[in-house]
Amino acid sequence: MNGRKVVDILLVEDDAGDVELTREGLAAGKMFVNMHTVDDGIKALRYLRREEPYADAVRPDIILLDLNMPRMDGRETLKEIKSDERLRSIPVVVLTTSESETDIFKSYDLGASCYISKPVGFDDFLKVVRSLEDFWFTVVKMPSKD
Repeated sequence: MNGRKVVDILLVEDDAGDVELTREGLAAGKMFVNMHTVDDGIKALRYLRREEPYADAVRPDIILLDLNMPRMDGRETLKEIKSDERLRSIPVVVLTTSESETDIFKSYDLGASCYISKPVGFDDFLKVVRSLEDFWFTVVKMPSKD
């Protein structure tokens, strides 16, 4: 892996285009990223709790969470993650199209580690993804995995 640090990221995102942009942005980074994806909050909780069909899931170093998804949205998912003693230490980055002050306040109130509005343009989106990697895996001290 050419000396790059290995990190596991759970991306909770229902937009296939945003999944691919995130994958591209992280692939060009300094880290070797194992990106796992699910497309709604119910699947995210099953993944994190290692319930079927995710019994062999790896605990992520960080969660990238969209707010607006079907079945269980990001707000409900964030609330569940942060109320679960086994999961609450995992940093959750809200990465969403919403710029609503209500969504921003609510996300932090529920325990989000940070809130980022997705840029519209391709290049700007890639810059945001790369800056996430630089900050979370170069600057921040992360807890050890279980």
